[in-house]
Amino acid sequence: MHGKKKKAPIVKVMSFNIAHGLGMDGIVDLEKTAEVVEDSCATIIALQEVDRYFSARSSFVDQVEWLSQRLGMYAAYGANMNFVPEDSERPNRQYGNVVLSKYPIKYVENHLLTQVYCPFGNNEQRGILETVIEVDGNYLSVFNTHLALKDSELAVSIDEILEITGKSRFPRIIAGDFNASSSNIHMQKLTSHFEDAFLKMKKGDAYTYPSPYVNNETEEVFWPATRIDYIFSDSEVEVVQTAVIETSVSDHLPIVADMVLADVKVGSKERVQKARAKV
Repeated sequence: MHGKKKKAPIVKVMSFNIAHGLGMDGIVDLEKTAEVVEDSCATIIALQEVDRYFSARSSFVDQVEWLSQRLGMYAAYGANMNFVPEDSERPNRQYGNVVLSKYPIKYVENHLLTQVYCPFGNNEQRGILETVIEVDGNYLSVFNTHLALKDSELAVSIDEILEITGKSRFPRIIAGDFNASSSNIHMQKLTSHFEDAFLKMKKGDAYTYPSPYVNNETEEVFWPATRIDYIFSDSEVEVVQTAVIETSVSDHLPIVADMVLADVKVGSKERVQKARAKV
């Protein structure tokens, strides 16, 4: 008699631009950020705008280590900005993307993306963090990115992301803040290769920016007006449920997707010879 077939693992993926813990009320409170992540029950989390000893705005805290310890998760960090501190006794000032995971992170690489300089506006260095996560005997590639507002740079970044993700040997998930709507021609190029989890579930109007908030002092009212945060996957990952979480702990709303992984087993040592997490 044959034994029962092993059930395909399900992961809950979150993408969340946390704005270094800065809430819509103008107060930095990383505990509130952690509570939103914790309450979501997400098992793999892609966070953007995370500080590491960055500045007084986040009290020079290593937010990566703090969140990892607070949530009891593995962590991988991609510093897209890395500055020498004014005080030589302090670590480098860093800012970038984080992947937190309930499951072991086996490989980490941060890819800096090509900048398209503009004489005005933001010329921030962007990147995509690549991780390989082992989920119940299956390998999963999870990518986390935060892209530029400039359309010319978005075009270059999407091409580079397709090249980087195309080298993965495992089922792929891409999450992040793309700073562009789904109607953008460059985003449509991405969706010709990957499935948009929210469009799959017919939730294309699940807006994520800005977070809803009423400023009682200025009487300003904010309400989500666009969708610029995404979770994508390839054909080896099945999306079964999605949701936007309403909160005001950041100017972006977090999004989550429940996903079933294809039955892709852990490969040979040769396939994962680089699988050593730099965490």
